[in-house]
Amino acid sequence: MQSRGSNARFAGVGVRSPISSLMLAMFATMASLYVAGRLWQDAQNRVYLTKELDRITGQGHSAISVTDTLKIIECREQRKKLSALEMELVAARQEGFVSKQSSDMKKTPEKGPVIVIGIFTSFGRKNDRDAIRKAWMSTGAALKRMEEEKGIVPRFVIGRSANRGDSLDRSIDSENSQTNDFFILENHVEAPEELPKKTKLFFAHAADSWTADYYAKVNDNVFVNLDSLRNALASYVSVPRAYIGCMKSGEVFSEQGHKWYEPDWWKFGDGKTYFRHASTELFVISQALARYISINRALLRTYAHDDVSVGSWFIGADVKYIDDRKFCCSSWSTGAICSGV
Repeated sequence: MQSRGSNARFAGVGVRSPISSLMLAMFATMASLYVAGRLWQDAQNRVYLTKELDRITGQGHSAISVTDTLKIIECREQRKKLSALEMELVAARQEGFVSKQSSDMKKTPEKGPVIVIGIFTSFGRKNDRDAIRKAWMSTGAALKRMEEEKGIVPRFVIGRSANRGDSLDRSIDSENSQTNDFFILENHVEAPEELPKKTKLFFAHAADSWTADYYAKVNDNVFVNLDSLRNALASYVSVPRAYIGCMKSGEVFSEQGHKWYEPDWWKFGDGKTYFRHASTELFVISQALARYISINRALLRTYAHDDVSVGSWFIGADVKYIDDRKFCCSSWSTGAICSGV
């Protein structure tokens, strides 16, 4: 019985096998036709899109990227503008117009000042400013001649009052209307604790206002021998990034209430000693460093003291530190170019 049942089952399988094979063959054939149809349709679509892209871009041989297309459009616009300007220039020349730039090219270019000196002052120090005007700065026509003939441009540097437009501001404006020798930092509030920021703004704005070989910072209680200063700087003309002054380094004070307290004392290590920097009475930086400060003014941070702040800006930069003892205003050394009062 089991043998006959088994044979019957095998017989059933043998009857159904040709039908299953036929169905599989038909399914495979239909699938192949479908895939072939899709591939042919995709190929036709690609041919159509390529032709359309060639027609639109005007490139019959290849397609260009979006970036290249934008460059082509920009070049065409610039060419149109240039053609229009050339036509205007031809018309202007026919009317006898000669551009100022063409006339100026025939002249010898004017040389900028040798040095711009920022004399840091504050409210209520008019007597000190008058003493400097009499001693070494000059006024009026003499000041103008010094700027034009010697290339020395001194200016008193000051900010604005916290109460903008009050009597302090008005007194400075009145004094400046008579002497015309101030460099007023309109966006700076004059305050002792803001001196480092004032120093940064001076160099930044001075570099923007004058193209000089050097820029100096000096206090309004220091007398300067301008001829000696100019001669000293002449010896450093071959140094492109010069930081010149009476170099020093000193203790960092971490005790609050101390006159020279440094809130960021912990940044200077366990030894609590400042890095080398020029004394605040008088120091000079070259044009490249002034431009460096101007460009990076938003990134350069300040410390409690202006001389330390300036020194910190040049750490890590390719700067030549020049320790010139003639810039030590309190030493009264032979040949000193400055002296404190």
